[in-house]
Amino acid sequence: MPIPVLKLKRGEDRRLRAGHLWVFSNEVDTAATPLTQFEPGSVVQVLSDKDQFLGFAYVNPRTLIAARIVVRDADYPPDASLIEHGVKVALELRERLYREPYYRLVFGESDRLPGLVVDRYGDVFVAQSGTAGIDRLRGEVEAALAKVCQARSIVWKNDSGAREIEGLEKSVENAPAEISVREQGATFTAPLADGQKTGWFYDQAANRERLRRYLPAGARVLDVCSYAGAWAVTALRNGAAGATCVDSSATALDYVARNAAANGVQVTTLRADAFDALKTLQEQGARFDVVILDPPAFAKRKKDIPQAQAAYRKLNQLALPLIERDGILVSCSCSYHMGADELLMAIQGAARHTSRFVQVLEQGGQSPDHPVHPAIPETRYLKSFFCRVHRD
Repeated sequence: MPIPVLKLKRGEDRRLRAGHLWVFSNEVDTAATPLTQFEPGSVVQVLSDKDQFLGFAYVNPRTLIAARIVVRDADYPPDASLIEHGVKVALELRERLYREPYYRLVFGESDRLPGLVVDRYGDVFVAQSGTAGIDRLRGEVEAALAKVCQARSIVWKNDSGAREIEGLEKSVENAPAEISVREQGATFTAPLADGQKTGWFYDQAANRERLRRYLPAGARVLDVCSYAGAWAVTALRNGAAGATCVDSSATALDYVARNAAANGVQVTTLRADAFDALKTLQEQGARFDVVILDPPAFAKRKKDIPQAQAAYRKLNQLALPLIERDGILVSCSCSYHMGADELLMAIQGAARHTSRFVQVLEQGGQSPDHPVHPAIPETRYLKSFFCRVHRD
């Protein structure tokens, strides 16, 4: 049976030819190929207005991103062997990068498997489908993970907001309550079934490793929005004398305490909203040598940018007075819509307001198991600035 055609309007093939994988609904020639004729997740061949083949994609007529290109070779439509090959190529990179099997194995478009995220925890794999296309290929994904990676257990944690955009139901299937992970020689436990994302924030692992070079001997560390305490435990294992973890979740702080004990270190926990906690610590006259700000995304949509800019500035503004003379600020943003320059402006605005002089020592991004697709800016989302702080 021939694969149906999705035809583009005149001139709408330029971005795809440059390497991007997304076809937006307003780029489709709906007179020639009505979107309503396609079943969500079905495979189409994308053609230019001149009938030039651009790639095989899976389609969803209900979303702004109407199609995502999976392969550009006209001889290889998406099937089980293509998914298996994609997982194999992704695995080759991670095995080159990591000594232990704890990493993000598949990062969607950057691994040429749009809509699919897979995190690896030894022989347990946590997968997340963000598109109707991956939902249809679920069996093929499971078979590929079993064959290529010898997966013992595959958990589908399909509870991301992306599914709502695709018109898909959220679900979590066969997920254990918690998951174990190793990072830089440390062992952690994190909530999975009721936890955030796919269990662990592998994207910050490289930045946590960077932290070691900026830790003064006997440092006092404040870890804000700590989740399960990865930043704090890393610091304590690398010479810090004490650490305080702030999070609004009692469950997260329970895991902080467990992870500290498992690694032979001690932490202080404070359950509170990040902004409220920073105000309270100021009132108490608390001081730290290193402050880490790793908040959730404040800008989930483009229209959130002005409000997010104000929030990042306020967070940094509250943190800076807590930093001892010649201390370190690590300020992060995982908001794609908040650019690195905008985060830097928020840090500098906070510095001027609090009469601080800030020097950027290093800029970090997401770990290499979250590779950036050069043609898809959306795959670059994490920003981390390591700053030296002085009183002005």
